[in-house]
Amino acid sequence: MRHRIIAVLALVVLATACKNTKNLKEPVATDGLTPDGVQMPNRPVGEDAPEGVMAKLSAAYPTVTTAEDIGEIMNFLASDALQGRDSGSEGIEMAAQFIEEKFKVQGVMPYFDSYRDTLSNFTKPAYNVVGVVPGTDADLKDELILIGAHYDHIGMIQEVNGDAIANGANDNASGTATVMEFARYFAANPTKRSLVFALFSAEEKGLLGSKHLAKKMKDLNVPLYAMLNFEMTGVPLEGKDYEVYITGYDNSNLAQVSNRYAKANLVGFLPTAKEFNLFQRSDNYPFHQEYGVPAHTFCTFDFTNFDHYHKVGDEVDVVDFAHMAQMVNKMIPVLEGIANAATQEIQMN
Repeated sequence: MRHRIIAVLALVVLATACKNTKNLKEPVATDGLTPDGVQMPNRPVGEDAPEGVMAKLSAAYPTVTTAEDIGEIMNFLASDALQGRDSGSEGIEMAAQFIEEKFKVQGVMPYFDSYRDTLSNFTKPAYNVVGVVPGTDADLKDELILIGAHYDHIGMIQEVNGDAIANGANDNASGTATVMEFARYFAANPTKRSLVFALFSAEEKGLLGSKHLAKKMKDLNVPLYAMLNFEMTGVPLEGKDYEVYITGYDNSNLAQVSNRYAKANLVGFLPTAKEFNLFQRSDNYPFHQEYGVPAHTFCTFDFTNFDHYHKVGDEVDVVDFAHMAQMVNKMIPVLEGIANAATQEIQMN
């Protein structure tokens, strides 16, 4: 089966080069401040960017994320060849190999003996993919920050107009791509605290991947400072004065700390998230249960801006690569600030 998967991987990578070109041409706004506090203009980045803008960005963000970067990942993970990435399937095996190869090339180290963390609570072979960028500070490197997203989806479902593949572009190839881009950036720009990047399997089966990893890390006495999860970040919020919300908003001061580093009202409170108890419905929750530390999910799906949840229509043409790239770039100074702070600023309320 491995030879077959490798062959399909090669074909899909070639195919994605020409797919979804509409999204890839959209410019990425770069308003706000860089991690150094340099004010960047609210101008597009790309072929039409004013002279000097790209040079400034390169100095501030050596691996700045673009719509093209996001598109490469999204077009692969949400392709028909992966058959909806159901846990234990051949399709999710292809996704795992893709993530592993990216981590390896970028210099993200395996967290365990390999990148694969085999689930102990699922009947079929299934793996979390877990990498780490070790911290640079002798005193702070053991205070781990886990940045995660689930990369599985629900596989094949009832056919609609000849299509039975639930591609899971927004849910949750978007969160996976976001975390992979963070990993790429921080592999080149390590922080004082160690950053663990975890892509979870079997979230759709009841948070099994994150439950497994949270218990495993706790049993190994791993000191966890915070868990920051990314779920359904593929479409922008509409009619809000913030750009992303966190679940469990009142549980800690994460939103306030994030906005201070973003120097903007980046993270807000969504009443619907509290009404539907989203805090307990994503991969942040097992880490909150095991550790009692700040553990939240960042999300831009608010039940009004996306009509394809767990449907065959959740494909790359309904997500916004430019929005996703902009969010990654705006979150980088937030993550960098939290990971480099002299004290543990994020506190439980």
